[in-house]
Amino acid sequence: MSGWQGDLAGSVALVTGAARGQGRAIARSLASRGAVVWATDLCSPSTTAPYPMSGPDDLDETVEEIRAEGGTCVGEVLDVRDSGAVATLVDRIVAESGRLDVLVTCAGIVSIAPVAGMTDEQWSDMLDTNLTGTFHCVRAVLPAMARQGSGRIVAISSMSGRQGTPNLAHYSASKWGVIGLIKSVALEYAEHGVTANVVCPTNVDTPMLHNAALYSLFAPELDNPTREQVESRYAGMSPMRIPWCPPEAIADAVDHLVGDSGRFVTGSVLDIGLGTTARMP
Repeated sequence: MSGWQGDLAGSVALVTGAARGQGRAIARSLASRGAVVWATDLCSPSTTAPYPMSGPDDLDETVEEIRAEGGTCVGEVLDVRDSGAVATLVDRIVAESGRLDVLVTCAGIVSIAPVAGMTDEQWSDMLDTNLTGTFHCVRAVLPAMARQGSGRIVAISSMSGRQGTPNLAHYSASKWGVIGLIKSVALEYAEHGVTANVVCPTNVDTPMLHNAALYSLFAPELDNPTREQVESRYAGMSPMRIPWCPPEAIADAVDHLVGDSGRFVTGSVLDIGLGTTARMP
């Protein structure tokens, strides 16, 4: 954005799903570049995700790490499925800060089920969180960004949003939908100085990947597979033979899109796929 001069000093950013993993890495990176970061997360258990969700302590740790590094961060519990709560928080940010420059939607969950055995709750919880939650956040920030004539929106999708994925059809559908949503926003707001882009990570070294349910999905012949046992299996999925990216790799992609280097990029999908993109048409 004009006037940022390669950093985010003076800007205000909202990051969802920031209590740990990719969201935390993104929040830390934005804060290190001078942005005032509002870090949010649900901090509550899920009835469909087969792994522990982050809690209030995790969100507090994100805030504390950023402040210890000299950054500015406000932590807020937020359910992105609640459109009223999202709108209220965005209004508060704009009222207190006078602007909102960056939105990164990282809040998301995963669960596992074949299509024929998938429950209505599994389907709706996935779509409500991953896709509708992204929509709620994007819709809420657009008026403020349009008024100020600038804004950067980055939605975290997935390589599963670029292809079908057995036993994860609802996840693929939600992440594929995010891409269509953001491409449409990019066209609607291109003349308002607002860019909207998508980052699609492959496997990332976070609790969403490292849990018994995901391990068993990709190593079904093993009883109670461990991280060490599945590492080679995950590595074999990528042409680079790397099992998973660090969360900071996703933060690097976001950094590009929200900084000066991304000022001419909108409606794009940036794959962090360890080479799997080369297999796609």
